[in-house]
Amino acid sequence: MATRNFSDQEIVDAYVYLLSRYLVLRQEHIDLQEKGVDYNIIKYNPVGSADFVNPNLDVAYLEAWIAVDANTPAILTIPEIHGRYYTAQLLDEWGEVITNINERNYPEYPYGRFALIAPGSNPVLPEDVVAIELHSYKVKMLARVELKDDWDGAVTLQRQFRLESTGVPEFSRPVSIPIFNNKELLGVEAFELAPKVLETARDVSPVAPKMYDLAQQISKFVSRGATERTEISNVIRETAVPQFLHYAVTKAGSFQNNWLGTLIVGNYGEQYWTRSAANLVGIWANSGTEVIYFVGTRDSQGDPLDGSKTYRMHFPVDQLPDKVVNSYWSIILVSMPDFRVVPNSDNRFNLNSYSPLAKNQDGSLDLYLSPVRRDDMPLENWLPTPDGASFSLTLRTYVPKNVVRQGEWFPVPVILLD
Repeated sequence: MATRNFSDQEIVDAYVYLLSRYLVLRQEHIDLQEKGVDYNIIKYNPVGSADFVNPNLDVAYLEAWIAVDANTPAILTIPEIHGRYYTAQLLDEWGEVITNINERNYPEYPYGRFALIAPGSNPVLPEDVVAIELHSYKVKMLARVELKDDWDGAVTLQRQFRLESTGVPEFSRPVSIPIFNNKELLGVEAFELAPKVLETARDVSPVAPKMYDLAQQISKFVSRGATERTEISNVIRETAVPQFLHYAVTKAGSFQNNWLGTLIVGNYGEQYWTRSAANLVGIWANSGTEVIYFVGTRDSQGDPLDGSKTYRMHFPVDQLPDKVVNSYWSIILVSMPDFRVVPNSDNRFNLNSYSPLAKNQDGSLDLYLSPVRRDDMPLENWLPTPDGASFSLTLRTYVPKNVVRQGEWFPVPVILLD
């Protein structure tokens, strides 16, 4: 058997690093399998659509895979929007946010036409467009228009987003990878395919050169024979996957009140473990100036959330989520480990700033989670849980105030009632 010059922990780190890219590749394959979906075509998601990882049910969504080359940019048109939250989020092929087009980041040009151009290119562009240079030849666009209490108005604006290619760009379709899910993550194939996968998209992380080299070393070791392949496979299955899955829901950020706050999100720097966790739990995470996410999988005593039990979240007046956002907040209940909404007969999946929540006499707020609503629980404050199954909560704070961004505010504990 060949001797390797890298440790088990280096195998774990390289695996977690590669997983960021594989999770984006998996999503690209999933997206393109849908009828009518292709590059440079906007998909206008139906309002209230929940068929997505950690879906956002507070906005009118639209999304697209955009492909360009050095001579063929794509033109994205954004309508004029006032009085409601909106953003056009652009992400690279590793899950890093390139930019958010909105009035906060582009105050002199918050709407209009934007040219998405290939890295290092200098195509001839019309004078009325703003050029945005991408990290590679493909980009994922997710745009959101806040529903508020005017869904029809949000949909009208959603449909005014436009996307067109200036020609027929030359680009590569996604690399074929084995089918995997969140219960059975990719195995040793992650290293066998690494040389090909790493060629497909540049990574802006400052650790990319080091991790590229390490992944290539492990890939060569795996290719030496069945014994070496089995050795790496065992490290992945016995160490890397369990470590990563535990990290993804308990350590990929700050932890308080048994909530995980992803304060570093969207742009990860050297924190590639956090990036992979974000791509697993809620792919296409946005930057912290736009939204900060809190994930809760355990109650106040540290026990996993159980859909057969009853819980309460009590927000004192000085800790209300309304007070820590410059836009709005929401909370959604999803299944484990795939992080999708749990079907229920009431079609109640989330609560937000616009829900008609019943406050207590002192102005505090109680939210309830249970498989069956009790008479003492206001209907408007209740979310149904999956009886007999575990679940997770995601609380989003949109355009969070500094108290959230600095880690000084967390959601209140989830308290077991019975």
